[in-house]
Amino acid sequence: MQYHPTFHARTNPDRPAVIMGGSGRTITYRELDEASNRAAQLFRSRGLKIGDTIAICLENHPDFFSVAWGAQRAGLVYVAVSSRLTAPEIAYIAKDSGAKLLIGSDYLAPVLDEVAALDPGLPQLRFGGEGDLSAEAAFAAMPATPIADERAGCDMLYSSGTTGKPKGVRVPLPEDPAIGAPNSLLALASQAFGIGPDAVYLSPAPLYHAAPLRWSMTVHRLGGTVVVMEKFDPEKALELIQTLKVTDSQWVPTHFVRMLKLPEDVRARYDVSSLKNAIHAAAPCPVPVKKAMIEWWGPVLREYYAGTEGNGFTFISSEEWLQRPGSVGRALLGTIRVCDENGDEVPRGTEGQVFFEGGSVFSYHNDPDKTRDATNKHGWTSLGDVGIQDEEGYLFLTDRKSFMIISGGVNIYPQEIENLLVHHPKVADAAVIGAPDPDMGERVIAVVQPANMADAGPELAAELTEWLAPQLSRVKMPRTIDFREELPREPTGKLFKRLLRDEYRATAEAAKSPAA
Repeated sequence: MQYHPTFHARTNPDRPAVIMGGSGRTITYRELDEASNRAAQLFRSRGLKIGDTIAICLENHPDFFSVAWGAQRAGLVYVAVSSRLTAPEIAYIAKDSGAKLLIGSDYLAPVLDEVAALDPGLPQLRFGGEGDLSAEAAFAAMPATPIADERAGCDMLYSSGTTGKPKGVRVPLPEDPAIGAPNSLLALASQAFGIGPDAVYLSPAPLYHAAPLRWSMTVHRLGGTVVVMEKFDPEKALELIQTLKVTDSQWVPTHFVRMLKLPEDVRARYDVSSLKNAIHAAAPCPVPVKKAMIEWWGPVLREYYAGTEGNGFTFISSEEWLQRPGSVGRALLGTIRVCDENGDEVPRGTEGQVFFEGGSVFSYHNDPDKTRDATNKHGWTSLGDVGIQDEEGYLFLTDRKSFMIISGGVNIYPQEIENLLVHHPKVADAAVIGAPDPDMGERVIAVVQPANMADAGPELAAELTEWLAPQLSRVKMPRTIDFREELPREPTGKLFKRLLRDEYRATAEAAKSPAA
């Protein structure tokens, strides 16, 4: 029980478990423990058994952790669904995951109403809802005592699948049923990063993503305080670091870019000396951006490379990174294996696909092909990235998953957008790529071959944008739609997408050059 909020509720009940950065609402460990017990009791009262699944579609809401910890102590699989998705996208994930209950909020009422129409058999509860939909009323009616059959559950978070639809990364329920049993992330957070019970951890990103959710819950396991920003604002983040004496935090490069763009006098206004860890991952950080952050905050930046799949984990400190700019570090979980196309390990210094040996076991829910593709003949697993490992074991990523776009730390799978575009009657072919963007890392570009080239132009671009809008969440929407008479394809039909990406990257580099 030691590594669980229920333990800290007994030993330090009045310590804040959650502080909302905008509203200032504070939830103590006693309150979190009672709320998660009520949630677990509700799940049992609704007939949810160990191993069953619920979906959580919430903005950064004060009760997010009450629901997640309630599911965890009830032995459930809890699926965190992006609150920025459209109704069809949410309904797909809920159905694919086998969710037996969807918990949201009135903030998303119009979208959740549409989900209810798409899947009328899926029960919903909503914070701020009325009548039978009210999550507050449903939880309040439950006892605040533990359920009789507590058992550790786990998350299932969605990554992109081979069909362009997202796929759940499925891991088995923990072998140790104890709700407070340690896990690998807890060991990494406490040992490699030094996070402990005195931590004040700032989470500026949406909790439905893997890193914010898992790291925040790990801080709760350790007894620290999680400060949640309802929405990221660069100056507000600095204010919270100063006023709450934040010791640990986690970011994506887009956050760094936006803070660095603040006026110098604004940046100098805030004391960030309490920071011990500024952890970052999710997307490659441009070398100049990271150097500027280290100059500003000091050598507190700690970078890791990992995936939702949990098959491996690398780590690099600021001091190490300054000696090897661009590296994502050495393995702390699993053994790095850089392999050729046959799945055999290549010599150090040679580029190849990055695999991990010995990490956590996982599969892609309802997608055996993607699971098989992620595993080579040795049983080593890969996130699909390409890189080089130097003689000292430091990994440098040279490319990412074949066509994955990472915009603001969010993974976007192009095929889903392409599949929609090609169904438009005026589109003959389409390719979606990521082009460099100084703020978001990458922006979504759609390159379209019209059925009639005479239609190409701003009017068709606007028509396609309007047509996509109800079907895609805003983060996936193409920021630019360009037109070509023909897309570069092999006779077999394979798209030379790298040619398009290289072209847009070259254009972006030329625009940055002094001669441009």
